[in-house]
Amino acid sequence: MIEHDVLDAGLGDADDDDFDEAVEAEDAQLPDHRYLDREVSWLAFNQRVLELAEDPTVPVLERANFLAIFASNLDEFFMVRVAGLKRRIVTGLAVPTNVGRAPQDVLADISAEAHRLQLRHAAVWTDQVRPALAEAGIEVVSWDSLDEHSSARLTEYFQRNVFPVLMPLAVDPAHPFPYISGLSLNLAIRIRNARTGRQEFARLKVPPMLPRFVEVPGDGPGVRYLPLEELISNHLGDLFPGMEVLDHHAFRLTRNEDVTIEEDETENLIQALEAELLRRRFGPPIRLEITDDMDDVTRELLLGELDITEQEVYRLPGALDLRGLFDLSRIDRPDLHYPPHVPKTALAFQPGEQNGRADVFGAIRKADVLVHHPYESFATSVQAFLEQAAKDPNVLAIKQTLYRTSGDSPIVQALIDAAEAGKQVLALVEVKARFDEANNIVWARKLEKAGVHVVYGLVGLKTHCKLALVIREEEGRLRHYSHVGTGNYNPKTSRIYEDFGLFTVDDQVGRDLTRLFNELSGYAIEKKFKRLLVAPLHLRKGLVRHIERERANALEGKPSGVRIKVNSMVDEQIIDALYRASQAGVSVEVWVRGICSIKPGVPGMSENIRVRSILGRYLEHSRIFTFVNDGDPQVFIGSADMMHRNLDRRVEALVRVVDAKQIQELSDLFDLAMDDGTSSWHLGPDGEWTRHSTSADGTPLIDLQEHTMSRVQRKRRSRAVR
Repeated sequence: MIEHDVLDAGLGDADDDDFDEAVEAEDAQLPDHRYLDREVSWLAFNQRVLELAEDPTVPVLERANFLAIFASNLDEFFMVRVAGLKRRIVTGLAVPTNVGRAPQDVLADISAEAHRLQLRHAAVWTDQVRPALAEAGIEVVSWDSLDEHSSARLTEYFQRNVFPVLMPLAVDPAHPFPYISGLSLNLAIRIRNARTGRQEFARLKVPPMLPRFVEVPGDGPGVRYLPLEELISNHLGDLFPGMEVLDHHAFRLTRNEDVTIEEDETENLIQALEAELLRRRFGPPIRLEITDDMDDVTRELLLGELDITEQEVYRLPGALDLRGLFDLSRIDRPDLHYPPHVPKTALAFQPGEQNGRADVFGAIRKADVLVHHPYESFATSVQAFLEQAAKDPNVLAIKQTLYRTSGDSPIVQALIDAAEAGKQVLALVEVKARFDEANNIVWARKLEKAGVHVVYGLVGLKTHCKLALVIREEEGRLRHYSHVGTGNYNPKTSRIYEDFGLFTVDDQVGRDLTRLFNELSGYAIEKKFKRLLVAPLHLRKGLVRHIERERANALEGKPSGVRIKVNSMVDEQIIDALYRASQAGVSVEVWVRGICSIKPGVPGMSENIRVRSILGRYLEHSRIFTFVNDGDPQVFIGSADMMHRNLDRRVEALVRVVDAKQIQELSDLFDLAMDDGTSSWHLGPDGEWTRHSTSADGTPLIDLQEHTMSRVQRKRRSRAVR
């Protein structure tokens, strides 16, 4: 087993077994029903997103964006989580969920909650955001409200830009019911043959490559948009000449789009994945969204042809597929968006001379550098680090993991440039990154053609860690420059995802990364890491040992405390360790963005546990783990959430932060997040999240993200003054 040197270095397997047995004995004393259902908790997270869309203090185009995010999130929830539950039921693998309930029962619960949330989502658009947009001069109108001139102009647009790409498909004895692709928006049309008097059915797909909202021509001060499906539905006569259009209704289907690859049954993962991506389009239906005015004849036809149950039908008022609001939210109206924020270059990477170029390696040699995105620039830190490495003649090798990256990634280009310059370059591309598989296959092949050594990680495991290692020759010796991050090497998402990255020239980290890359690209089995905790073999155990140490310190009257910031907190062993720590008097603070299965504040079990969630203009994505450790804080950042998949089925890495100022920076951020004067959601023991955004007198509470922006700006100005 791999052991972390700081934690009981040198312990043998027998000691590990004793530790596991002791933990299991303690767990047996914890009460039953001590976890919150993970699927219901995920829906509660998406409700928090919806509450931001409901907030009138949020700029209205940002509210529209949150409505689109809610819709997109829910689509993925159905395609993956609901699909997984259904697959387990159908295949007979219906093992109990994390709260011990049958998947059928959980499916019924989340169906009811998802129905409630989708109706609330539709109401927020119809009753709040759409009217607020209209007040600001951005109207989403109906066809019936248009004057003759506007409708004539739109008819011209339809004939020129829309009609040529439409493909109406008839359903009759000669034409079987067509395949309905997942997440497509469609019109179900009933028509009558004028010659025979017979009623027919047709399906028309709303073209996804066209703008979802069509701008209405006009000379007024504001701007008007018509939903594309309304434009099409009001020109159906052009598509069915000689037919009487009786009725038409929008509908949308969600399919199981989770990818399953049996790696041990194929020698070529790329080919297997490409085949699976084709099969994904034909996954079984799991949700049917229809407009609330759909007639029973059309509805029954869809249910029968799509093999959908009543529980899977979502009858909604207003427009379907509000992901289209992403387009509206990009309208260039600065007054209706969050104030612009330009990421600042981290102090350590600011050039010594105005308009000069910083020496990234020189800065890292002076001291470890901790960068906080998007408040501090990704382009002038991570991107500059790799671009300088690609050009530097003293750099011999670059090794990097790529989990998700953008389509025009300068990171990928830097690796290509380095390989073409004759450097040794290793890229570990995770082609199984969900919903980015196709993009990653393209980039993997491009890297291979450029001479980069591309590997795909370990069989059965996703490589999720965020690592970059540069080997540079300096004064006759090799030096390791390392970067360990909490987020992807993606310049686009780095502007909206909150993440940390640590740069260091520390030999311990460099050797750790060298060993880990060797394990990922070859057959080396390493047994020691100095400043890393690595999954799947020992990250969970290492964290549990840290938590147990805090528990022991509390029992001995020594300073203790645990703080964890993650996207998701689900793993039962970690949660049980936190419960035991709480029972011993340890202060436990959990800052979570999404799913959380902990029940905080339960007398006798978790009264010392507090849980907060913060959502805002940036997606809180960093993972932080801090332990008081009797006054000698142990602090880690990295890629791992507290979920089974992260701890058991992924390669994850946490790096220990050792610089006292950086430890204090992370501590100060946590202090602010957990402060009652900061706007956040508080989790209760019943699983209910309560938003706290104003004080008792109605004063807005501190916005953590705005405060952090100001702090970074002040830090930069104070340096300039000196």
